[in-house]
Amino acid sequence: MRSILILFMLIVFVPPVFSAEPVSLPVPVSGSIPASVTIPVRATQSPYDQYLAYFNEIYKLMDEQYYFQVSPADLDRFLKAFNEKIYPSLLLEKKSNDYVRWRSAAYLVDFLKQPDDLFSRFLPPKPAQEFAKEVYGQRIDLGIEGALEASGFLVSFIEPRSDAYQQGLREGDRIVLVDEKKVQDLGPEKTKEKLNPLVGTKVRLDYVEVRTSIARMITVESKEYFKQTVFLKPTGVEGVYCLQIEKFNQGTPDDMARFVTFLSAKAPRGLVLDLRGNPGGPPLAARAISAFFLPNGEQLVYFEGRHRPRADLDIPVLPPQYRFDWPIVILVNKGTGSASELFSGVMQDRKRALILGEKTAGQVLLKSMFDMSDGSTMAMMVARGHFPDGRPFPFDGVVPNEIMASENDKDALTLAAKYLLLKAQGKL
Repeated sequence: MRSILILFMLIVFVPPVFSAEPVSLPVPVSGSIPASVTIPVRATQSPYDQYLAYFNEIYKLMDEQYYFQVSPADLDRFLKAFNEKIYPSLLLEKKSNDYVRWRSAAYLVDFLKQPDDLFSRFLPPKPAQEFAKEVYGQRIDLGIEGALEASGFLVSFIEPRSDAYQQGLREGDRIVLVDEKKVQDLGPEKTKEKLNPLVGTKVRLDYVEVRTSIARMITVESKEYFKQTVFLKPTGVEGVYCLQIEKFNQGTPDDMARFVTFLSAKAPRGLVLDLRGNPGGPPLAARAISAFFLPNGEQLVYFEGRHRPRADLDIPVLPPQYRFDWPIVILVNKGTGSASELFSGVMQDRKRALILGEKTAGQVLLKSMFDMSDGSTMAMMVARGHFPDGRPFPFDGVVPNEIMASENDKDALTLAAKYLLLKAQGKL
C-alpha cells in the first residue's frame, strides 16, 4: 500500500547546560517597572535585573504572537506580585537563578493568558522536550506491551512504527529471552523494565513466532517514533464498524489509510469515528484525515491571528482506493478538542457526518511553540480557525446533531451503530 506522506514543521529543542546549585540573590527594589520599558540583558546586570529583562521578553513575545490581546496592566500587576511575594519567597528558599527565572516566568504567563486557555504555558528546557513529544504523539521505547506467562512474555500489542515491529515481532509472539536472560528468571517487573529502556539502548530479543512456532532472534533499538492512534472497535452491529482515534499525530494518516483500505473492501453499511477524549494534534493531521471523507482539492479551513496573515488549508488529493463514501457518525464529548474538533466541525458543516455526544472543548485555535533565549519554550495559541465562508469556529465548541450526556457514553457507540444500520436499510 502506498504510504501517505504528510509534512510537518518540527521544533528542535536544545537544552542549555546550567547549574542547579543555590546562589545568593539580591533583594529586589520596591515598586515595579512600566510594561513599556525594555531592559536589555547584559552580563553585568544583577540577577534581579536579568529577571526583569526576561519577563519583558516573554511579554513582547505574547504581545506579538498570542491570539488574544495581552494587557500592560497585567504585566504591571505581575511585577508588583513578583516584587512583594514571589521573589522574596524564592529568595528565602535559596533557589538557583534558573529556577527563579523559570518559576516566575510560568507565573507571568498565567497572569497574561486567558483564564480558560488550557494550552498556553511556559516550559523550562527539559519539560519542554517532554511536552513536545506529548503534543506530537511521539514515544521513545521499544513499543512492546504484554504480560509474563508460564511460556514466556506474551506480546499483546506492538507499535507498528517501532523498530521491533519493523523487524518482524507481532502480537501473539512469545518473548522467552531478553538480553539472553530468561523472562521467568527476570520476573514481570524486570522484564517490562528491560522492554522500556533509555533512548538509544539496543536489546536482544529471543522469541517464538506464533504463526510458525519458529524461534527467532532480533536486536532492537529504543528510539523515537509516532505511536499508533487509530484502533478498530467492535460495534455489535453487523456491517457497521468503528475506528477510535485517540489523538492526531504525524502517523495518524498512515494508520487511517490502512484501516480505510481494509474496511472499504468489506462494503460496510457505515462507520463510527470515536473522537471522544481526543485532544487533537497538528492541524495538518486533521487536513490529511479529511481527505478520506471529503471532496479532494477543496478548501478545508483557514487560520488567522491578530498579527498573522490568513493561512489556508486545502483538502489533499488522494488516490481513489483511499476514499470512504459510506455514511458516518462521529462521537464527541467535552474532551474532543483542537484538531479533532476542527475535523468534526467541518464534517458536520458539510453534512458528511452526524455528530453524537456532548459539546466539544471549543479550542479550534492554532497552537505553536517558540524557543526562548535560554532554551526554554513558550507554548501559545496564535490563530483562530475559520470555515471557508469566514465563520469562526465557536469558542463554546461544536454542538452535536444529537446531544447525549457523558453518563451514557457506553451506549453512544451502540446507538450510533444502530442509526447507521437503519440508514443503510433506508428506514431513515
